[in-house]
Amino acid sequence: MASQKAIDNSLRLRYIRALERFHKSILSYLLTTQNITKESYSKKVQNSQKVLNRVEEIDIYKGDLQDLQKIVKKIISYQDSDKEIEEIKDDILYISNQLEKTKNSRRYKKEKHSSSIYDEWE
Repeated sequence: MASQKAIDNSLRLRYIRALERFHKSILSYLLTTQNITKESYSKKVQNSQKVLNRVEEIDIYKGDLQDLQKIVKKIISYQDSDKEIEEIKDDILYISNQLEKTKNSRRYKKEKHSSSIYDEWE
């Protein structure tokens, strides 16, 4: 029998993967589709939202994942807004890019003047 902590962890992972899948599907739709209309965007969001509806929403405490959750909620709220589709597309792509930049900034630490570290050895 699995412990409650293991069950909670698996539910959290399932929810996070559903968020990432939703986000990725909307991004690829916005990037690859030539003629995007408000109606087609709404239809895509509703179809992608089926993935999220299968999973129970769980509290997330990590910063990047909280940002991802905010982006997903913003994407869903845009289908009912009265903004132009180009404005929606630009905003979603911008905030998604900012999320990727914050993830990458922690992943890759570039040392300035890395060759000067080894000057003492010569």
